[in-house]
Amino acid sequence: MTAPRSNPAATDAVALWASAQVTALGVDTWPPYGSPAWRALVTDDPRKAAAIFEAAEQWRQHRAEADELDRLLVDDPEGWFRRVTADADAEARRIAPALAKRPTVAETRARAGHRPPRPVTATPGWPPVAVPGRPGYRRHFVEGRQIDLPASHRQEHAA
Repeated sequence: MTAPRSNPAATDAVALWASAQVTALGVDTWPPYGSPAWRALVTDDPRKAAAIFEAAEQWRQHRAEADELDRLLVDDPEGWFRRVTADADAEARRIAPALAKRPTVAETRARAGHRPPRPVTATPGWPPVAVPGRPGYRRHFVEGRQIDLPASHRQEHAA
């Protein structure tokens, strides 16, 4: 509902003509083209025409940019890549200082101290435990010893 954004470096004759047409209509704000508010305007309301000029100019500029990107993709793929990643590059430059201050995974682990994994141990009175790295084997506690047996093995408990 505002005037189209002006580009101070605009030398585009079509953009200047469209801007002059909107200025000649004498309106400062209008609803977006096709919106319920725009549809509610009477046919000869100048705000309706201003919205049409704005929408047409936005579409023209969108198509011009898309056509330019298509041309770049064919003629200068590196230039195309620079253009389509410019926003991401700018965001990366913006957040890089904050990221550089964060500790790396290695630094975080070093601060926490390395603890080796606990060995898998079967406990008396509990079911056998799966043995890491040996699919189908379970660690049993039998007569005070840790024994790895295939999962299909039935252990008989002596009473």
